[in-house]
Amino acid sequence: MRKQPKDKKFISLPRYLISLVAVAIIAVGGTSMYFEYKIQMEEAENGSSEGDLKKVDTLYNDIIQNYVGKVDKGKLVDGALKGMTEALDDPFTNYFSQEDASELNESLSGSFEGIGATMMIKEDLPTIAETPEKGTPAAKAGLEKGDVFLKINGKSTEGKTLDTVVKEIRGEKGTIVKITYKRGEDIHSVSVVRASITNKSITYSMDSEQKSIGKIQISNFSETSFKELKTAVQELRKQEAKKFIIDLRGNPGGYLDQVEKMSSMFLKDGKTIVEFEDKQGKITKEKASKTLDGGFKVTDPTVVLVDGNSASASEIFAAALNQSAGDDIVGTKTFGKGTVQTVNHFGDESEVKLTIMKWLTPNGSWIHEKGLEPTIKIDYPEYAYLKGITASEDLKVGGKSGEIKNLNRILKAVDFDVDDTDEFNEKTENAVKTIQEQDKLHVTGKVDEQTSFAIEKRLYDKIMKNDTAYKKAVEVLTKE
Repeated sequence: MRKQPKDKKFISLPRYLISLVAVAIIAVGGTSMYFEYKIQMEEAENGSSEGDLKKVDTLYNDIIQNYVGKVDKGKLVDGALKGMTEALDDPFTNYFSQEDASELNESLSGSFEGIGATMMIKEDLPTIAETPEKGTPAAKAGLEKGDVFLKINGKSTEGKTLDTVVKEIRGEKGTIVKITYKRGEDIHSVSVVRASITNKSITYSMDSEQKSIGKIQISNFSETSFKELKTAVQELRKQEAKKFIIDLRGNPGGYLDQVEKMSSMFLKDGKTIVEFEDKQGKITKEKASKTLDGGFKVTDPTVVLVDGNSASASEIFAAALNQSAGDDIVGTKTFGKGTVQTVNHFGDESEVKLTIMKWLTPNGSWIHEKGLEPTIKIDYPEYAYLKGITASEDLKVGGKSGEIKNLNRILKAVDFDVDDTDEFNEKTENAVKTIQEQDKLHVTGKVDEQTSFAIEKRLYDKIMKNDTAYKKAVEVLTKE
């Protein structure tokens, strides 16, 4: 079975969809996900840092007093702190300025303040991509799927990125954002009262064929994930689910306390969830207990799905269920992040995320930079790892580039008769036009952002239809 390289990333359908309901900028092994551990940093027992930092203080004062240009004191301090964390050469230890820290915390919070609408860019304008959920401010204001936002608080949205649009729409609960939007040929204006929006990390449904199997996808371990998982299990049981598939593919991690509670649900009390090793080599264990899961247990047959982008908390969960409950792990080798970070807050709301411990699987293994091996190795088809399409002027007849070669491979994967070449030829144009016609887009034969999304959706749908790892998980459970 082919192993998945670390740089392979399964194509994400909503590549440029940014949700006002659940925006989470997530990078596996990067700076956007972290463990909030249950201890505080202790003061150093020996020595003093004053002498070591004298050079830093001297340079700071020299810049303030003598540098001929403009000096931003805040940026100087941020730069010094960032430099110290980067000097550790640890990708999981980072300094976050006030703005970055706010975005980081929001990405894992159980809620945020906004209007509750999922947006995409369509013909250079932000457009509602999905019907707003009932009860959200967007739904209450009468906004619908397909509404095109022309102005936000009187300012044009044309050409703005989704990140910018999201920031302009969001705001403090109870405040008002005025939106001018187009529906069909009509233009309307509405004032929407912002509210607290639930940031869901879990989706679930019954298997379409095996009516005893419930499938649960966990996108990350946010601060509400334990409650969401409990609800998912309860709702699926009402639909007569007696077996479960937990899908952690693409899940980069999250809060440690949440994964401990969630793992405990699937283990007998007293079974080890995870071990920790501190700087001094001291080992401690976290075990399943009523204190963690409140007595709510899942003893039904369960299979866990993972891939090369399942990291951190995902690996803790998968290892716990495999090594302490005997459940199968299906998929490819996981990412391999075996360290724990704590987050320390400064008074100005900036933060430092610092690696303080290793975590070990229940059998004492450290999987850092190695990954967790599945018990049953099944990969996505090769075309699942094709790169996403970046719309550009080059993507039209006459163009020639590596990006076009990737486009042709995607079109071929979704059953169009195109050549495996780096040239945008007549076959490529015909395939693009067919997709544009079928999706009722402006037929140009050129690949703009809207067309690239339509092409990627076809690929995503095919991947899901040929999800061999999921099918293997169903097979394992039906044999139980």
